[in-house]
Amino acid sequence: MSEPYEGDHNTQRLPVIEQGAHADEPGLGQSASAADYAAVPVLADGAGGRAGRFWSTRRVPSGLVALLILAAAGLLLYDVASVRAHRSAMRWRSGLAGWLADHPVDDIAVLAGAGAIALLGVWLIVLAVTPGLRSILPMRRRSPAVRAGLDRDAAALVLRDRAMEVAGIQSARVRMGRTRVVVRALSHFRELDDVRADLDAALGAGIRELGLAGPPGLAVHVSRPQRKG
Repeated sequence: MSEPYEGDHNTQRLPVIEQGAHADEPGLGQSASAADYAAVPVLADGAGGRAGRFWSTRRVPSGLVALLILAAAGLLLYDVASVRAHRSAMRWRSGLAGWLADHPVDDIAVLAGAGAIALLGVWLIVLAVTPGLRSILPMRRRSPAVRAGLDRDAAALVLRDRAMEVAGIQSARVRMGRTRVVVRALSHFRELDDVRADLDAALGAGIRELGLAGPPGLAVHVSRPQRKG
């Protein structure tokens, strides 16, 4: 498993130059009519059990929050003990009390500080109630005692290899999301509609074979490589 990362995976075969009618075909460097291509729902085979997302431990945020709270509580406790021992309060606490006494609640600076603290609290609450680990895709559960996940980069690599097996594909990029897989491919021969249909079939089967608990939709875009010069 790895940290969340959504990147495009690229691979490229050696270009094949077609001689004949295709070399002079108009619009060879233009993209295919894939802009209005809708996502194809890919249904899973079988009735696998539902599997939730994996939860992140989030050690770094929780550790930083604990350290900040510990430092603030320790400093405040030391200052209170000093005052109880008939010593003067720390300059920062006296200055903060004087500043708050001179600024009403509706002051812009007070409102900005309160808003920043509120946003920090909301962020911590979101971290506490959301799973995280977006790079791990949950797989179907065959047994209640076993729970498996598939790294998103690994899944994209598998689908990219499946795309490169289709005849006519020169290069392919796969972006693997939790709900949708977007594939952009370059085809140097064959009709674009035929290549796209073969990609639909190959990648649809590949997504089913991944065994994901919630198979994503599939969107395929096929275009011609741009002419050089």
